[in-house]
Amino acid sequence: MSFDGLFVYGLRNELEEELSGGRITKIQQPYDNEVILRIRANRKNKSLLLSAHPQYARVQLTDIPFENPAQPPNYCMVLRKYLDGAIIEAIEQKENDRILTFTFKRRNELGDTEYLNLIVEIMGRHSNVLLVNTEDNRLVDAIRHVPSSQNTYRTLLPGAEYKEAPSQDRKNPFDYDGPFPVADLDYKDKVKWIQQTFQGFGKDSAKELAYRMDTHTDDAPGAVFQHFMAPFKSNKLEPTLTRDGQKEYFSPLPYLHLDGEKIPFGSLSELMDRYYQNKAERDRVHQQSNDLSHLVKNLYQKDKKKIQKLKKELQQTEKADEYKVKGEVLTAYLHEVNQGDDKITLPNFYEEEAPLEIDLDPQKTPAENAQYYFSRYQKLKSAKSHLTKQLKSTRHELNYFDTLLTQLSIASTSDIEDIRDELREGDYLKKKKSKKDRRKKNKKSKPEAFVSSDGISILVGKNNTQNDELTLKKAHKKHWWAHAKDIPGSHVIIEDEDPSEETIEEACVLAAYYSKYRLSSSVPVDVVQVKHIRKPNGAKPGYVIYEGQSTYYVTPSDEKVRELKPKS
Repeated sequence: MSFDGLFVYGLRNELEEELSGGRITKIQQPYDNEVILRIRANRKNKSLLLSAHPQYARVQLTDIPFENPAQPPNYCMVLRKYLDGAIIEAIEQKENDRILTFTFKRRNELGDTEYLNLIVEIMGRHSNVLLVNTEDNRLVDAIRHVPSSQNTYRTLLPGAEYKEAPSQDRKNPFDYDGPFPVADLDYKDKVKWIQQTFQGFGKDSAKELAYRMDTHTDDAPGAVFQHFMAPFKSNKLEPTLTRDGQKEYFSPLPYLHLDGEKIPFGSLSELMDRYYQNKAERDRVHQQSNDLSHLVKNLYQKDKKKIQKLKKELQQTEKADEYKVKGEVLTAYLHEVNQGDDKITLPNFYEEEAPLEIDLDPQKTPAENAQYYFSRYQKLKSAKSHLTKQLKSTRHELNYFDTLLTQLSIASTSDIEDIRDELREGDYLKKKKSKKDRRKKNKKSKPEAFVSSDGISILVGKNNTQNDELTLKKAHKKHWWAHAKDIPGSHVIIEDEDPSEETIEEACVLAAYYSKYRLSSSVPVDVVQVKHIRKPNGAKPGYVIYEGQSTYYVTPSDEKVRELKPKS
């Protein structure tokens, strides 16, 4: 769904109502392209997210907690220098474009009042957040620097004169009173005309207006247009998430051309929190864990090939008993074997005297030929034992890598370092011993916390460090444990000795959701008391065995998981 000019228009009104006159109390930059301004307004603390992400650029109030880097980036330090304690004087949208300007008032070092603009430009991969001194119209800094070699129209570097982004020659829909020559156009051409005529109409909004024109043929197109614009002008929007299977769309109004379940939200910011949370998080995790995913996938494929090779070698050892029989038959009939023979047929007393043909080495004595077969038997017997152990070990390791791939697919950014450390401990990743690493040990991430409908705490481990800690150390022996059956996934602990069926089923939904089969239906989940779980000696991190379990079948659901998340 496009974050278009119409959406920004409604958002500006929402932000002005929530933040006008507010004071900045804290500034953070959790990621390269995103800034969080903590603002005290109307006796409440608000978090304003300004994002110049190439795919998810936006402005919104957010309730999502963000992890901050140990060392704040340079841009964050610049914002703290100029905006810490500043007051929001105005929030303005440039016509109906996707550009918002926050005007701040503050006292400089000399005690004089000065004004600064923080300009958020939502332009896809060219999105930016710019701090401009209004007195001399100079750029103090930008979250993304753009030299003249990259953009000949304007330079976005500290000290450069600020030049607005080029405007498109289109009409502002909020003051348009011109003609609507669309009566003879089909649906696609109507969409095209709307986008080419009006500023700030994303494709979805243009489709919606065209759809309404096509379904209200008794009304003039101009009347349908005015009816569509009325909620924006009167600030009576209905933020809506439309969910159609695995696809989701967000819109400032219920868009009728979109099929699927329509879920209302109290504000545009709440809607964006819901829509963007997993998408933006998954993108960040992908960026931070791409090297780990590549490593683990390679190790996984290497073990798959190794298993095929071991199986082939193990098949060869099935001949061991055949060599033993030939050696014993030769030994029993040594007196009938002549040196120089290359083969002999003897009665096999293991098969009711059936004839058994045995190849011989003419250079060896009869006894040496018998000894050869016994030697081959012993080698194959030893190889079978070794290969069986190797096959079992490699299968365990394959399952371990499969589990890691699942954990990387559901990890949050705070889980990545735990997984990285685990791979280092297992000697799958080179250990680093820099001064920085010695000075500061990584802070361990925490399990996800949920609350059942009965008010019972449910904890979910999202990596093997958390899984082992939860199940083997933190959980009480009488607490209950859930895990997707024979599937890589998370350990889930119900912190109660006698949970209700409803709580157990909710824990099973979480176990299925945080597993390899999170997009499947009727996922089997084992449930057992913690006292029946143990970890074998030498087992990989996160691996346990258990007995006496009950198996439930559940279908994981995004909405159900969100319902179980405790309200902050």
